[in-house]
Amino acid sequence: MRHFGGAESAGRPAPGTGAGRKGLKNNALGMFSSVAMGLASTGPAYSLAAALGIIVAGVGLQAPIVTMLAFIPMLLIAYAYRELNASDADCGTTFTWATRAFGPRTGWMGGWGIIVANIIVMANLAGIAAAYGFRLVGLDRLAEDRLWTTVAGVVWIAVMTAICYVGIEFSTAVQRWLLCLEVLMLAVFAVAALVRVYTDPPPTAIHVSASWFNPFAVPSARALTTGVLAGVFIYWGWDTAFSVNEETVDSTRIPGRAGVLSTVLLLVIYGLVSTSALAFAGPGTSGIGLGNTENSDDVLSGLGKAVFGTGGTGLVLSRLLILMVLTSALASAETTILPLARTVFSMAVHKAVPSRFARIHRKYLTPTWGTVGMGAAAIAVLLLLSSFSRNVLADSVDSVGLAIAFQYGLTGFACVWFYRKALTRNVRDLVFKGLLPGLGGLIMLLLFLYAAFVVYATPDYGATTVDLPLIGRTGGVAVLGLGALLIGVLLMPVVTRGHSVALKLQRSMLPHRLPPHTAVDSASRYLPADSGSGVGGDWYDVIPLSGARVGLVVGDVLDHGLGAAATMGRLRTGVRVLARLDLAPDELLFRLTDLVEQTAQEGGSGPDGRRPHAVSCLYAVYDPVSGKCSLARAGEPALAVTEPHTGVVTCPELPPGPPLGMTGLPYQSTELEFAPGSVVALFTEGLLQAADDRDAGLAQLCQVLADAGEPLETLCDRAVTTLLPGPVDVDATLLTVRTRRLDRNQFAEWALLPDPAAVATIRAAVSKQLGDWGLDELAFTSELIVSELVTNAIRYVGGPVRVRLIRDRSLICEVSDTGHTSPNLRHAANDDEGGRGLFIIAQMTHHWGTRYTATGKTIWTEQDLPPPDGR
Repeated sequence: MRHFGGAESAGRPAPGTGAGRKGLKNNALGMFSSVAMGLASTGPAYSLAAALGIIVAGVGLQAPIVTMLAFIPMLLIAYAYRELNASDADCGTTFTWATRAFGPRTGWMGGWGIIVANIIVMANLAGIAAAYGFRLVGLDRLAEDRLWTTVAGVVWIAVMTAICYVGIEFSTAVQRWLLCLEVLMLAVFAVAALVRVYTDPPPTAIHVSASWFNPFAVPSARALTTGVLAGVFIYWGWDTAFSVNEETVDSTRIPGRAGVLSTVLLLVIYGLVSTSALAFAGPGTSGIGLGNTENSDDVLSGLGKAVFGTGGTGLVLSRLLILMVLTSALASAETTILPLARTVFSMAVHKAVPSRFARIHRKYLTPTWGTVGMGAAAIAVLLLLSSFSRNVLADSVDSVGLAIAFQYGLTGFACVWFYRKALTRNVRDLVFKGLLPGLGGLIMLLLFLYAAFVVYATPDYGATTVDLPLIGRTGGVAVLGLGALLIGVLLMPVVTRGHSVALKLQRSMLPHRLPPHTAVDSASRYLPADSGSGVGGDWYDVIPLSGARVGLVVGDVLDHGLGAAATMGRLRTGVRVLARLDLAPDELLFRLTDLVEQTAQEGGSGPDGRRPHAVSCLYAVYDPVSGKCSLARAGEPALAVTEPHTGVVTCPELPPGPPLGMTGLPYQSTELEFAPGSVVALFTEGLLQAADDRDAGLAQLCQVLADAGEPLETLCDRAVTTLLPGPVDVDATLLTVRTRRLDRNQFAEWALLPDPAAVATIRAAVSKQLGDWGLDELAFTSELIVSELVTNAIRYVGGPVRVRLIRDRSLICEVSDTGHTSPNLRHAANDDEGGRGLFIIAQMTHHWGTRYTATGKTIWTEQDLPPPDGR
């Protein structure tokens, strides 16, 4: 890609889709930096300045306990984040995890909730930073002017976007310094306020009381819910530690520890500051009282002057407190861009938003379009909301609580469902993967419903109301919050259509059920990739062949999306057609690679330099008469075999072959012999994707298959649960079969000399064998078939002839000779002396055909068995 003037673009596409493989800068952050990111993103000083007055106005003296109660669901959800991150450290967080738990539609809504909340909050943070910046330099009049605060807000968003653009390490260094100064200043304020309360109290001062920490003293359930929801808002942001997980050292563990530690530290900060502020200023509705609605959007500015004084050191400290709120808002804005850009980046990598947003900077290794695009979106939202009125902007900020509750609640439920099969393994998994996340999700759901339809929907709540058809006057906060989420619902079908269509196409072309077969029992599992970038290429099949044999197939088109799914469908059809020609496995793969190349040429690739889809495939033919299995493979599919008596599992080394569509060594068949009751597992590499390496994955699979006596369905379930307990980045396929041998009384064989007199002998032998089987009704036609085929073999080929009858679901008759020429079915003319025998055979049988062997050929026929008891 080139921009104007021919300069090369600084961006490049993400190299992969999996966690840690998207091209972001790995190992850039440590434990301290992760905690700093989590704390800075909440903006403790800004959050307290903006929300403490609202909480006090609602619950009065119980504000400290309400801020602490809001910690409980946050901690529960932090455990959900920690457990999900341990299995899948993807920077898409809720989007990725909800997709893997519930599917792409729910995942899209999780990502949309993050986008809505972050963009609206970032626009508000920019406005707050602009106002505090003017106040810091004494321009209070400009701080109240909508135009100037909007212009300054746009500038602040641009500056913070630029900082995030130039690298995660620079952003983190800025955050560490700002956060340390912020926490230090809050601690100084809290201690100074408490000292003043007990040494030089102002008229509003109240001594700290145990009743402040009694939640049952809150006036009403509505007041408690409103306070807790506001408390949830001031804790929101710690999950930034998880959004930068792919850039963190030990990405599966450090973000989890940092996230939980961040919530605990926030509890301490908020508990201390809210208690000291309430003790100093009281809940009054005038002056510096925290219940004064004129100060509800900024309680710290006035408190700073009252606590520190207005002269000398006090003036410096009060100015520093204002500076801390300013820097807190800026730090929160910056760390809001970081998770927002990475969420959108992950969504783009997984094809949930346009792929342009998946580009990363070649030097800084940061999302380019994701960072700049989300900064531009925040500017647009700031301009849009400011163009209406301050009331709309204020209500939009309040409405963010709904998006936050939705996002966090969805993550809690995703954790429970994601690990549902692992909850019974031990007590720890039950508690930390099930009970705590589930309880956190339930609390968030209740908060969401109560706030949306009871508190926020009240016309007198907030600064705006909307007259909705059929509903009437409704609070603007509820309309904005639910409306923003409903926009995501409207976009969802468009965004997830590609994944849904690919998955539906994929499933429609796979076997709906595996056919019963005399040679094997079978069971299978197909796990589509959880994101749109993965669905597409795997297939499996069980194909009935002549002579009671069975063909077993697993394959994988090494690409994703609709194209891969369509290619898979063509190849599966091609394999079934070629298999019915009774080709040897190596020859079938050779013919199949022609089909791959032809398909690529028809699609405009191949000869012009573009490589066709590479396809891996394992094809095996099992004969239940001899117990032998002939196999050949292209690419990476593998095989595991369990010996029925000892339970020993082996992974036979098969001759290597290049993927279909690629040049390389010719394909080569190999032959194995299976004891009756052997469990044979054919699988694609996707089944081993979650293991540390291929050998570790094979060891896990062998451990599962060692219980050869278990039903095949049970073995498949165990294999999937063991090998793929969490994310599925690419399709995975497993086909298991348990082999059988035909009883000796189910088939009969005869060897004949090339003597015309042998024809009468074999006719008599066939008639007697059918009589022993109770199939006298088929004696006449079978004698005619054997007579014609043996006569042709003796007349046109010579050499020894073998005849075999197999009583299976049909009566199979096989005549083998040393010739390599297949007879052709044709209509004989009225004056032809021959050529009618094969035509007559074709009319009397259900199927017939020819297969070639190392020593010649076999002509086979199948006749339908008569109904039981003559029915």
